[in-house]
Amino acid sequence: MSDTPTLPVTFRPGHTRAILLTAGAVIFLTVSTIGLLLEQLGPGERASFAVTGALIFWVLALLARVKVVADESGVTVVNIASKRRLDWAEILQVNLRPGDPWVFLNLSDGTSLPALGIQPGLAKQRAIADAQALRALAEARSTAHPTEDQG
Repeated sequence: MSDTPTLPVTFRPGHTRAILLTAGAVIFLTVSTIGLLLEQLGPGERASFAVTGALIFWVLALLARVKVVADESGVTVVNIASKRRLDWAEILQVNLRPGDPWVFLNLSDGTSLPALGIQPGLAKQRAIADAQALRALAEARSTAHPTEDQG
């Protein structure tokens, strides 16, 4: 088996996250500043500029929150609008095929769960390494029997 990372471990698209949060902050500041600088606007209209900038930042922050957290008892998948906790035994397979936008987890209930926290967008080699690490963890943990060292 390949090397497995020390648990707990968090997988997230670092470059994408930094770009989204930076863009959100810049957009919020730019739109808010424009609202303040337009002298013909009333107070409500100026506030609407700030609210619009804040909404754009909020959407980009939701996109940036994606992650996969693995610990001794299982995996937590945080996607854009959802969060799901899985026991190791529920994960049958970790897939990242060429052309996939992110990792897919094949689950014991017959469904497939996208795990957006590992995506090859801007850092393909990192995503491949993260997918391999999660696969190694899932293979090692799903076949292992629970131990009494977790308390």
